[in-house]
Amino acid sequence: MKRITVLIALILAVGIQSFCQEYDILIKDGHVIDPRNGLDAVMDIAIADGEIKEVAPGIAESRAEKVIQAGGLYVVPGLIDMHVHVFNGHTPGSYIADGPTSVPPDGFTFRSGVTTVVDAGSSGWKNFRQFKTQTIDVSRTRVLALLNIVGVGMLGRYEEQNVADMNPVMTAHMIKRLYPDILVGIKAAHYWGDFTQVDKAVEAGNLAQVPVMVDFGEHEPPNSIEALFMEHLRPGDIFTHTYSYGPKVRETVVDENGQVKPFIFTAQERGIIFDVGHGGGAFSWRQAVPAVEQGFIADVISTDLHTQSMNAGMKDLTNVMSKFLAMGLTLQDVVYRTTWKPAQVIGRPDLGSLTVGAEADVTILNLKEGDFGFVDVRRQKINGSRKLEAELTIRAGRIVWDLNGISMDPFEDNR
Repeated sequence: MKRITVLIALILAVGIQSFCQEYDILIKDGHVIDPRNGLDAVMDIAIADGEIKEVAPGIAESRAEKVIQAGGLYVVPGLIDMHVHVFNGHTPGSYIADGPTSVPPDGFTFRSGVTTVVDAGSSGWKNFRQFKTQTIDVSRTRVLALLNIVGVGMLGRYEEQNVADMNPVMTAHMIKRLYPDILVGIKAAHYWGDFTQVDKAVEAGNLAQVPVMVDFGEHEPPNSIEALFMEHLRPGDIFTHTYSYGPKVRETVVDENGQVKPFIFTAQERGIIFDVGHGGGAFSWRQAVPAVEQGFIADVISTDLHTQSMNAGMKDLTNVMSKFLAMGLTLQDVVYRTTWKPAQVIGRPDLGSLTVGAEADVTILNLKEGDFGFVDVRRQKINGSRKLEAELTIRAGRIVWDLNGISMDPFEDNR
C-alpha cells in the first residue's frame, strides 16, 4: 500500500508539473534589446503557441517545457532584411526574376538571424503570382515583397527600360486588391532615362497607398538626387544603395571632398528613408565612413542579398550590422535599424518587436570580441573589434537555427 501511495504521489507531482508548463520555450537571462518597447536589460522571454507570452526577469524555469540559457548573449526581435532578391528560378536568360541570381530564402535567412525578408522588386504584376506560388508559399521565412513597376520585374536590363510595361494601375490593383498583406511597396530600378520610371512608381504608390523604393543608378550623366528627393519622392519613400560609389552613373551622398551634401540631411528630415542595400556593388567605405562620421546614417540596414553579394563583401546581415559597429554605432542602434525601423517603413507594426501577443520571431546574437576585417564592394578593408553572429533563431515559435546547440539536450553515452 505504501508503494502504491508513493507511486500515486509521483504521478500527481509529474502531472502538476506538466500542467504548470504553460510555455513551450523559455529564454533565460539573455540581454534583451527591443527598441519598440524600450527594453535594454537582462530579462527572460516566454513563448507558447507561436507567440510571445511574457517578457520579464525571473520567470521560473519550471513553467516551460524547454529552457534556453542565454546568459552573455543578446536577445532581439527576429531580424528584418528589407532588401533581398529571392525569386529564384530557371527562366532562360533571366537575371533576377525567376532567375539564378536570386536565392531561395530559407537557405540564407535563419543562419544570420533573419526571420522576415522583403524582396525588392524581383517580380512585377505579371509574374508575382508565380513568385508567390514557387517561393513565398513554400518558405518558412516570412517573405514580403515590393512589386516592380515594370510588369515583368527584373527579367533583364533591357526589359527594365520598357516604359510601355510600367503600368501604375495594374501594379496598384495587384497590391491593393489581391495581396495587401504581402506586397508592402513598389520598386523602381535600373532605368537609364529620366524620372519617368520613378514618377510612374510614385503614381502607383499613390493609388495603392504604399511606399516606393528607388534604385537610382545607371544614368549617364547622373540624374540629380536632390531633385529626386525634393521634387519626385514623397515622405516615406525609400532611396536604396545609400553608400554606393559610382559617380559616372549615380550621384553620391558624399562629395569628392568627403563632405555629406547638405540637402541629404534636409531630405532625411523631410522623411525620405535611406536604405543601405549593400549588394555586390553598392557599398563603399569612401561613402559610408565619412557619412557616419558626419552624422548621416542610413535609416535601415539591409543586404541586397543575391548570389553576387553574399559571396563577396556583403556576406550576410549580421556581417553588415557588424560593419556599422566598426564605424561606431551602438549595438542598440544597429538592432533598431534591422528590426523596428524597417517594420515601420513597410507599414508592418506587428513585426520587429518582442511585444506580448506578437508572433514569436526571436534572434539570439553573440557579440564576439576580437580582431575582424570587414570588406566593401571595392575590396577595401577596415578592421573592427566586434562581430555579430546568429546563435539561435526562432520563427513563429519554432527553433529554425541553432549554431552551437544551446537549445539541445546533452548527449548521454549509455554504452
